Amino acid sequence: MNGPQGGRADRSRPRPTPPPADEAWLAGVAASAAADAGAPAELLGEYLSLLASAAISGGRPSRDELARIGTYGRRAATEGVPPGRAVNLYLSAAWRMWRELPGVVRSSDSEVVRGAADAVLQVVGDAVAVFVEAHQEERRASIRREESLRREIIDDLLRGDADVAGLVERAEPFGLDLTRSHQVALATSTGDGRGHDFLATTLERVVVDAFGDRDVLVATKESYLVVLVPGGGDRDADVGAVVSREIQRGRGAGNWRVGVGRPYTGAYGIARSYEEARESLELGARLDVGAAVVHARDVLVYRVLGRDQAALVDLVRAVLTPLVAARGGAEPLLDTLQTYFATGGVATAAARRMHLSVRAVTYRLDRVRDLTGYAVDNPEQAFSLHAAVLGARLLDWPTTALP
Repeated sequence: MNGPQGGRADRSRPRPTPPPADEAWLAGVAASAAADAGAPAELLGEYLSLLASAAISGGRPSRDELARIGTYGRRAATEGVPPGRAVNLYLSAAWRMWRELPGVVRSSDSEVVRGAADAVLQVVGDAVAVFVEAHQEERRASIRREESLRREIIDDLLRGDADVAGLVERAEPFGLDLTRSHQVALATSTGDGRGHDFLATTLERVVVDAFGDRDVLVATKESYLVVLVPGGGDRDADVGAVVSREIQRGRGAGNWRVGVGRPYTGAYGIARSYEEARESLELGARLDVGAAVVHARDVLVYRVLGRDQAALVDLVRAVLTPLVAARGGAEPLLDTLQTYFATGGVATAAARRMHLSVRAVTYRLDRVRDLTGYAVDNPEQAFSLHAAVLGARLLDWPTTALP
């Protein structure tokens, strides 16, 4: 007999009670769903039992039961199961369970079937939402942990941590074999220095393409982009050229300088290569090297000059301090000498680089000879002048007074 709504069944009518869900049957559903989704069946946990309970009795999962679903979401993130694959696992399991659910799907009462379907869909929605949220939270936490560990290992490698055994163990998950030779390149911006983290992400892909994904690390440290690559071997790629070419593509092109240390073996070799790369950058800036990439091997002579500061000060004082008496001070004459030597001792090339006439350049060189007694056309005197000019740049003279 039809109810008062004209043909709709009475919702208060008790549902037929199907037999309890069989554990073996649920295990079969889980295995089939896992095969469909390509994800471990263990990630379902109590999910299928919750679905069966909802279909049979209309019950909703408790807060604790949903919390347990969340633990499987975190487990999936830890095990590297993609969220899309895990969601497919849950949806496939729900579809298979509903299709094979005994009792309810065979009921002739449409209201019973509709009510069971509503309850099941509620559980699916709640469970998937909790699972995905837990998966995302764990993934974000994992990224934060990995980034923290990455920064720590970079700091310790570049500092040369005394705990070599611990450093070797911590470096292994990042694909670094510290028994091998490694080389460090540093890039720093001569402009505003913005966008280092974004550049590190794009630069890492380029470096991996050039050097492979083993013994490669790209990170930021202070104002530097740090690139660690395997040293030596038969690779044709020059890490300095690779890094410079990539960072010059973006905004601020031309405002970057790259320093490259030499390759060394062992954990302490990384710290040594890093110090060389950093010193190369400093020397490149102080000596106003025009090259975008400064290799440590190319500035060894400047390091030799800078080793004995007392002798360097004596050389600059003896050879160049008379230039202070020139009109305009010593700086214009120093610039002329530095450019003249940098262009191979060719006055016309120096004039072109300095945007001066050849006559102006030769006049300045004559003033240097008159004031110091050293002439650029005398090989021995030219060598002393050149060494003194380099020493002045290393000591930042005349901007900074000689000690």
